[in-house]
Amino acid sequence: MSQNVYLIRHGIAWDRALADKDETRPLTDKGRKKTKKVAKQIKEVGVNFDVILTSPLLRATQTAEILQEVGLTTTVETFSPLAPDGEIQQWIDWWQAETVQQEKTVALVGHQPDLGNWAETLVWGKAQGKLLVKKAGVMALNCPTQQSPFGASELGLLIPPKWMLN
Repeated sequence: MSQNVYLIRHGIAWDRALADKDETRPLTDKGRKKTKKVAKQIKEVGVNFDVILTSPLLRATQTAEILQEVGLTTTVETFSPLAPDGEIQQWIDWWQAETVQQEKTVALVGHQPDLGNWAETLVWGKAQGKLLVKKAGVMALNCPTQQSPFGASELGLLIPPKWMLN
């Protein structure tokens, strides 16, 4: 058995120079619009999430809220391991305890390079710094539920937003 896990990078945010702290950088108007269009495309192909876990940083929480507003989920939870440099093992522990038995579809909203590194770890067993998730980009992994997903997951989808918006 396996489950799909979706990794979604936050939308376009303010430039670092314009914000007091990285944690408080909001989405730009363009970032909001693009993220909403991507969310609608995800919805149109029939994807729904039982839960969205999001980084606590503002741009990620705003992205998760847009996904929720479009109707992709009713449940959004802040999950600190999705902040930059978060530990994948904390997510694996949560996932195995919360979703494997209930077969929930989960979306993770976070940051690059972490999402790319997490995906590489799940697919190839170690991060190699080669997968890039563009802003408002979507990646889907098929993760086994009967064994550790490290190095045993399959990359099912990697779509930059420009492919969904044209």
